Amino acid sequence: MRTPVATYALIALCCALFAVSPVSGLNPAHGSAEQLLEAQSSYFARWGVVPAELLSGSPRALLTPLTAPFVHGSWLHLLGNMLFLYVFGAMTEERMGRSGFVLFYLGTGYVALLVYAVANAESAQTLVGASGAISAVLGAFLHLFPRARVTSLFPFLFFVPLRFPAWAVLVFWFAVQWVAAQNAGPGPGVAYLAHLAGFTTGFLCAWGRFRPGARVRASTAASEGEGKP
Repeated sequence: MRTPVATYALIALCCALFAVSPVSGLNPAHGSAEQLLEAQSSYFARWGVVPAELLSGSPRALLTPLTAPFVHGSWLHLLGNMLFLYVFGAMTEERMGRSGFVLFYLGTGYVALLVYAVANAESAQTLVGASGAISAVLGAFLHLFPRARVTSLFPFLFFVPLRFPAWAVLVFWFAVQWVAAQNAGPGPGVAYLAHLAGFTTGFLCAWGRFRPGARVRASTAASEGEGKP
């Protein structure tokens, strides 16, 4: 398999942008705690998706679904997303090609955030993170490599590493997101709807582009942690 240059580049870009952002806490120039919180708020408002603004048709807001996937709210948020991208992105990129994978990632991420915005049209809460785009990668992986096996860690199994077919892991993940979306309350939190929209869009895109008979049957030794995009 070729080196997944696009996957590694996306991971590197997300990590680099997070490191220099006020969210990482690594830049002492942000000053006091109050100044840091103000800088973080401004950072999210500038680069994240605000549903009410996006649906207003503002040219600047229409670009935010392309910038929001490169903005993360915490170290845990970043590391969880990048782990999923690392595990499932390489083989998906190999199948789609580098440029095709990047376009897929950006396009499906945009759709996932747009679906969330439409469903929360009056919300002024800022949405950030690559979860929608990475969920699309998971959906595409399910179609392309349903028989691949991945090593997973589940909290309720005491984090014992076990190998499962990719289809079982991803269907379970989708079910968890669905249940969580049904029980999610209003206000800030995890955008489960964006996860579901991204996963569905990614699966349908892969299904439409690659004939079922052309799916790749392969195994992967990559490990997946408990973090959810």
